[in-house]
Amino acid sequence: MAAKYCCMVMRLNVDCNGCCRKIRRILLNMKEIETHLVEKQQRKVSVCGRFVPADVAIKMRKKMNRRVEILEIQEFDGSTEQMEQKAMITTCRPHQVYCLKPLHE
Repeated sequence: MAAKYCCMVMRLNVDCNGCCRKIRRILLNMKEIETHLVEKQQRKVSVCGRFVPADVAIKMRKKMNRRVEILEIQEFDGSTEQMEQKAMITTCRPHQVYCLKPLHE
């Protein structure tokens, strides 16, 4: 399966700030992920980049040793309108953001 540019929302059990730091460290080491968002209160992790969603979920499951539930996947074909929509998805809800940082600057 070829990797397409997509955004994915996962549910993980994020108990404490240590869990958030561990998730962030794991996501920073994944070269295919461009941006990420960890919402501690909602127990959600959003990632965007060029990847296969199942592969990222499996890698998170193995490294965190916790159940990972994929809630939503949005695939983009590269049009500028969809890229702008993706940018709005990753930057909305600033009051709930634990971590939002572009990777690989």
